[in-house]
Amino acid sequence: MDSLKIIRGSSDNKDFSLLVKLLDQDLLTRYGEQQTFFDQFNKLDKIKHVVVAYINDIPVGCGAIKKYRDDCIEIKRMFVKEEHRGKGIAKRLLRELEFWATELDFNIGVLETGKSQPEAISLYKNCGYSIIDNYGQYIGVENSVCMSKEF
Repeated sequence: MDSLKIIRGSSDNKDFSLLVKLLDQDLLTRYGEQQTFFDQFNKLDKIKHVVVAYINDIPVGCGAIKKYRDDCIEIKRMFVKEEHRGKGIAKRLLRELEFWATELDFNIGVLETGKSQPEAISLYKNCGYSIIDNYGQYIGVENSVCMSKEF
């Protein structure tokens, strides 16, 4: 594989913002009008911990964490450009986010993904996440799949 580099930053990172726009387009394609419900939970202005993956200095993937509880972070905005999927980039991004969370003294990660994202569900299961009851704003949302892992 070409040279993969992962950098840490905040939601001010312009490459992160560009990748999130692509993610939002992908989600709109998968979920249509249902996606507007989820958009309210995906604001970028309060995210202090983001990672961006680069191949040969071109941004190809991203992810973020934010505090959910005192011991728990929520994984947000995971995305890899379609032409770079299947190369292990998402797994590397996820591991970097988990490592960063432990540096910040968090020991649990939770996340929400959707039933129309089987590749995401598979990634998280392969990385040790287990399906849990829907939490927070996702309680009662049939399309949501919530997962958790202890670090």
